[in-house]
Amino acid sequence: MRYRRTFGTIAAAAVLAVAGCGADSTSSSAAGSSSGTTTAAPTTPAPQGDERGAVTSDVVLGQVDQSVTALGATAHRITYRSTFGIDGSGVDVTGTVFVPGGLPPAGGWPVVSVAHGTTGVTDECAPSLYPNLLGAIGMVTPFLERGAVVTVSDYQGLGSPGPHPYLDAPSAGYDVIDAVRAARNVVPGTGTRWAAVGVSQGGQASWAANEMAATYGDGLELVGTANLSPAADLRAIAPPEGLGDLTLPQRGILPFVVEGFLVSYPQFRDSDFLSGGLLAGKDVLLACTGPLAAEKLTAVAAIGPDDVRPSSPEAYAAMREWLGRNALPQSGATAPMMVLVGGRDNLIEPEWTEEASRAACAGGDRLDFRFRPDQGHADSAATDEAVSWVTDRFVGTPSANTCDLLS
Repeated sequence: MRYRRTFGTIAAAAVLAVAGCGADSTSSSAAGSSSGTTTAAPTTPAPQGDERGAVTSDVVLGQVDQSVTALGATAHRITYRSTFGIDGSGVDVTGTVFVPGGLPPAGGWPVVSVAHGTTGVTDECAPSLYPNLLGAIGMVTPFLERGAVVTVSDYQGLGSPGPHPYLDAPSAGYDVIDAVRAARNVVPGTGTRWAAVGVSQGGQASWAANEMAATYGDGLELVGTANLSPAADLRAIAPPEGLGDLTLPQRGILPFVVEGFLVSYPQFRDSDFLSGGLLAGKDVLLACTGPLAAEKLTAVAAIGPDDVRPSSPEAYAAMREWLGRNALPQSGATAPMMVLVGGRDNLIEPEWTEEASRAACAGGDRLDFRFRPDQGHADSAATDEAVSWVTDRFVGTPSANTCDLLS
């Protein structure tokens, strides 16, 4: 099958705040130093060379979404090796690899690494456990239709041992890159050219992977990443005046943010940041499946304006430091990027992403920034543009550079 420019119907992409998975109030985390950040020596050596992306488990899936089987494609649920971004240790990561029907083209199938939006923070929220990838399948089938191998990482700690380092940019970048290596180990006839498409939490992951590809992505050829409603820089979610002025969707996502923070700062507790209805409804807000998930709207409605105030200056300072440490950009991008934001996004506000994009342009990145005033957070229409943009990168069309519009 040739890599075509035509496009089919695309289902809605996963949204960062739609669903999560339950966790207890003393969230599991790695050991930390007296300063709060995790600095303990790695317990498992960091993957080196061919171990990065090495596949330790490969199961061909019998139950696959109908949109995949209709294309004559197959799917594998895999476990592969990657790197824990917080302490540099080696980790197992689960995910899914989709193989298009037919024979690979000359030069091998291109690979698209799909970075999904937030599903949760515990194992039952791993997209690979569900035929529709908890909503992310709509970002897979358009690329299968065009003859690309598609890989979707669950991310570290979802479906695999250890905590999920939610919003830890290095961990997510490693996962996205090593998923490409894993796909090449699973599918004979796969080439070295690859791209990434990420939405929301996944938009941070695909952006981070682009920055890391020049060094960590050795042996692979990145053609570009499309970052949709990316969680590039969330420092504004914890403004200096406190957390009380957040929008309701931003308050609803705070339990996820706190869970990720606690992986690096285990001396704090979620009650240092959440209280009232937000703390009481935390498990419901984090639920991705089952009866609790059905109560999500009720739990959101119970969140009060004072439910997200930090308990101490120390807790607040630590949260701000952690958000800043994971903010993008951190270094120059390896390949062109598309960044798309919606004017109606009240979760990751467009001004936040525009500022991050302006900083990337100042650092010399080639960036195609797109503002869509009528779109909300992770709008399905953005996926259409991402598919088109990535396809153009694979066929060699130069990417637009709209940095002048951001100056």
